[in-house]
Amino acid sequence: MNGIDYLADTNAILYFLSGNNCMKPYKFSSFAFSIISEMELLSYSGITDSEEERIQEFLAKSSAISITPAIKNLTIQLRRKYNIKLPDAIIAATSIANDLPLITADIGFKRISELKLILIQPDLSGMTV
Repeated sequence: MNGIDYLADTNAILYFLSGNNCMKPYKFSSFAFSIISEMELLSYSGITDSEEERIQEFLAKSSAISITPAIKNLTIQLRRKYNIKLPDAIIAATSIANDLPLITADIGFKRISELKLILIQPDLSGMTV
């Protein structure tokens, strides 16, 4: 996609917003996100107003990718082939269909051979949620 460096998984966005060291190399990168990640980020029942504001600011600076017919069909293929959860299949399909590397801390994505995967290892020492 034009000017977009990576598709950020939900956990990568959270690590980015919390300033976790694992996302420092991507500080000046341009991100896209699946609408699935947007729903996951904003539907947390314990979200505070300030957290929601920070998430909304990040999302506004990034590119949202909706589910297209190509993403839908690829999601179906990935679920059949890898037996993965629907949200993960949609995010993986979004990455593949848009030829964007996926940044995530979720090692479950390693088994999807079609992905250009960037697996981050968050620094969990002293991390607050």
